[in-house]
Amino acid sequence: MSLHQHMDRPLRVLLVEDNPADAELTREALEENRISVDLSVVSDGVKAVEFLHRRGPFVAARRPDLIVLDLNLPRLHGKEVLASVRAADHLRVVPVVILTSSSAAKDVRESYELGANCYVTKPLELHAFQSIVRTLEAFWFNVVRLPPYDEPGGRA
Repeated sequence: MSLHQHMDRPLRVLLVEDNPADAELTREALEENRISVDLSVVSDGVKAVEFLHRRGPFVAARRPDLIVLDLNLPRLHGKEVLASVRAADHLRVVPVVILTSSSAAKDVRESYELGANCYVTKPLELHAFQSIVRTLEAFWFNVVRLPPYDEPGGRA
């Protein structure tokens, strides 16, 4: 039983991922579960910031319940996206999962220093990747209690 079955809407997830194959694998793994997920995907750091701050083509975007963020992004690095999230009052409470190919200690440390909630290195093997996504989903959607959506201005 999900802790989120009381919610009257799907869980909103923003996936920031420039690799289309990884984005599709993530989408497929999330869709396998019975939990209703509204997945938005953006392919670079600038689009991520625009989405999260509702600018440009994303003026109607809804605040996600969870952000899954790659680090090695075009135009704006994932660490800069993370810093932007943590600097914004309306986004600061949103959990951020780093899901990236980097296992460098420097990237891990800096991501946590910038306020990441967890850091996961993408495995190279397909089934291991899908397993990681399912594990993240089970943890964040079934175990953890996510912050309530009480954004000022009624844009829930």
